[in-house]
Order: sequence, then C-alpha cells, then structure tokens
Amino acid sequence: MTTTASPTGGTPEGPVRGLVRELLRTKPVDRIVAEGGRGEGGELRRSMSLLQLTLFSVGATLGTGIFVVLGEAVPRAGPAVVLAFVLAAVTALFSALSYAELAGTIPVSGSSYSYAYATLGELVAWVCGWCLLLEYAVSVSAVAVGWGSYLNEFFGSALDVTMPAAVSSSPGEGGVVNLPGVAVVAIATLLLLRGTSESAAANTIMVFLKIGVLLFFCAVAFTAFRGGNLAPFAPMGWAGISAAGSKVFFSYIGFDAASTAGEEARNPRRDLPLAIVLSLAIVTVVYVLVGLAAVGAMHWTRFELSGSEASLARVLDEATGRSWPSMILSLGAVVAIASVVLTVMYGQTRILFAMSRDGLVPPVFQKVSPNRAVPVANTLIVAAFIAVLAAAVPLGRLVDATSIGTLFAFAMVSVGVIVLRRTRPDLPRSFRTPFYPVTPLLGVGFCVYLMAGLGGVTWVVFLLWTLVGLAAYALYGRRHSRLAPRNRAPDDRDPGNSSGNAPGDREENP
Repeated sequence: MTTTASPTGGTPEGPVRGLVRELLRTKPVDRIVAEGGRGEGGELRRSMSLLQLTLFSVGATLGTGIFVVLGEAVPRAGPAVVLAFVLAAVTALFSALSYAELAGTIPVSGSSYSYAYATLGELVAWVCGWCLLLEYAVSVSAVAVGWGSYLNEFFGSALDVTMPAAVSSSPGEGGVVNLPGVAVVAIATLLLLRGTSESAAANTIMVFLKIGVLLFFCAVAFTAFRGGNLAPFAPMGWAGISAAGSKVFFSYIGFDAASTAGEEARNPRRDLPLAIVLSLAIVTVVYVLVGLAAVGAMHWTRFELSGSEASLARVLDEATGRSWPSMILSLGAVVAIASVVLTVMYGQTRILFAMSRDGLVPPVFQKVSPNRAVPVANTLIVAAFIAVLAAAVPLGRLVDATSIGTLFAFAMVSVGVIVLRRTRPDLPRSFRTPFYPVTPLLGVGFCVYLMAGLGGVTWVVFLLWTLVGLAAYALYGRRHSRLAPRNRAPDDRDPGNSSGNAPGDREENP
C-alpha cells in the first residue's frame, strides 16, 4: 500500500488518512486576517461606516418578501402573524449572534465560507461557499426576475402603460427574455464598478426610501385600524403561529450581508457585530409594524382571497378607496428589489474574492483594480452570470433550494463558534455570543428544524446542487488550494503555520 509522509515529518500515513487530513485542513485565523484586503494587483479600500454596513444588511434583507409574505402567512396565523414575525426574528437572532462573534473575530469578506475554513476544514468551507453561491447568485437572479412585474405595476398605475409580457417575464412565466431583470443587474453592476463607497451611498438612499414607503403604508393602514379585526387573535393556536413563523423566517435572510464587507469596513471588529444585530432589529420592527397595521386594517380572513402579491395593495385600496397609494407601494417594491440586487451582488463578488485568494476558484476573481479598489473582472463575471439567469433561464425548483443552502450555512456558523471557542480561546473577540454554548446550539437546532420541514423535491434539488459542487471541488479546488503542500508559498511550508490542521487541532500563531 502506498503511503505519504506526514505533514509534520513524522510517521508516514496511508492514502485514506492523508485524504481525510487534506479535506479537513483548516486555515489559521491569524493568516486569514493578515491577508484581509489583499488581492492580485491591488487592495480593497476600507471606506464603509457602521451606518453603511447596517444598511447594507437591511438592504439585502428588506426585499420583496414583506410585500408578498403577509398574503401567505396571515391565513395560517390570523392576527397573531405579528407573533410569527417575532418568533422568526428570535430564530434568526440565534444565527445572527453567532455571525456577530465570528465577524468580529475573523473580519474578512468570506462570511460563513471563511469562518468554516478556520474552524471546520476545507471541504466544509467549500460546501458553505457553494451554498452561498446558491443563496446569493441564484436567489438574486430570481429577485431580478420579479423587478419587471413590479415595474409594470408602477407604470400601469402611474402612466397607464405596461411592457409586453414577452420582454418583461422569464421563459418559465410565459415570456421570451426578461429585459427588466437584465436592466436592474446592469444598474447594480455600474454602481459596484464605481467603487464601494459609491455603492454604499446609493444603497443608503434606497434603504431609506423603501423604509419610508413601508412606514407610509403603516400610516395609511392605521387610519383604517379596527380593534375588532384582531379578534380572535390566534384562531389557529400555536400551530398556526409556528407555521406562519416558518414561512416568514425566510424574509429575514440577508442580515449576514455585512459580514461580506469585512475587508472594506473602517473598523470591522467593532462595526460588523453591531451592523448584523442592528440590521436584524430594524427589519424586525418594520415587519411587526407592517403586519400589525395590515391585520388591523383588513380582517385576516380576507388575505387569502386577495392573493399573496396583492395583499398590501388590497389593504391600501380598502383603507383609502383610491389607487395612488398602491402606486407608491409599487415604487417601494421597485426600489426594494434594486437594493437587494445591489447588496447581494456585492456579497457574492466578495465571497468569490476570498475563495479565489485561497485558490479554490480561478485567480481572476481576486484581481483588484488599483484605481477603483474593486474586483472588476469578478464583478463583470458575476453580473453576466446573474443577468443570463434572470433573462432566459427558468430557475424553478433551484430557487426553492436556496432556503436549505442558506440554513446549512447558518448552522455551520453556529458550529464554528463552538469549535473556535475550544481551539482558539485566546483569540481577541470584540463580541461574544451570550449564553454560550446554548445560543449556538439553539441556532443549529432551529436551522435543522426548518430544513427538515422543507419539501422532498427541494431536498433532492439541493443534494444535486451539492454533488455538482463537490465535483467542482474535486476537479479544481482541491488541486489548486493554497493549503495543498505543492501550492504553498515557501514561508507557508513550516508546520508551525498550521495550514494542515484538522478541526480540534490547536493552531499555532504564524
């Protein structure tokens, strides 16, 4: 039997043990942090403030979900949908607190990919990165597809003009090519190429605008508020609240967007944890206000009749008897989608940037423009990929699988907190997850619970997606990894750099 030398120069190890060590090798936290901002040809520029980081996460989270989710959640919970939003927020909080600790400890652009690389090994990190591709690129393509329908609603209300379905809908919805989807991706791409500070400023304006539109909805709806509409408060009992909570949970996905800006934040150790927690708090307050205003203005039994996508518009129509409030609501949806596309595309490019720096994806993704301090080629490739998906590819079940991919990444972050507390208790932590280890364990538990409740077809699609990712890792990532002995720089070959550790092995400072 063929054997290979141990990385530490000790007893030779068999091929199976060598393969396992290779798949479980971790990247030292000190090295991950030291490489922060460095790309091929230039460096990323630290320009994002706490406000901009917070609104980046709000921008990625506060999308079309709130405009459609009430029509699906209220029939399950009745007026107690406000408790469903709180329940979902608490569930998201367990993961958010784990994200906050690791973002403050490992303030880089890779998000859960980098956290997994430091704690759980290269293979798990790759799967996390592959899941993030599903969460970011595929999901934002689906969001971009919906931009045309909301744009049509706005044009129809404001100008009595609409675009033909052939050029405003995807092939899966009766169209030929979705040109509005391509347009919103192009707009986001131009902003991203101008620079991070410009993108953050544009997102800040859009977030304030869409929050303003939702507060406008609340103000109008509260004028028609009737206390009798809240009785019975929980007609389906706790089972209905729980079912609605599972449905609205996915409206909270996106709070982790700030963690992809770790290498462009001015004070990442302080600001990243705050941005993640603050964004979740802001989104929760907005969701609860919108939910309470909606069920107070329109009896809960009528939401199912109004259709999911028209539920908020129906509330405004009944409250005012006029069409102009719905026009403003459509404008809010248009802005909401544009903000989501911008922030999620940004996050996708930064995750690929981190993976490329580690050698797991081609080096073109880590090339940084010395003038603009942004990964130009990376941004253009991501934009082209998303635009093609949004314009001409029926995404179907692949979009449903994004929920499992996101929850898997969330769960790995919570596990990473536990592993890093055990292996590197000496690391400086600007934020510590409270009630450790209960909080991260609950985070894992809730993620597994929600994953188990998703449909069988969704699981099959997710498993197929994962198999494709594993094949890509075997064919490219494993061979080109910077931690592979043949690819290490001379100063990385010293065993004290700990680039071949398995989880549970204590890292040594480089």
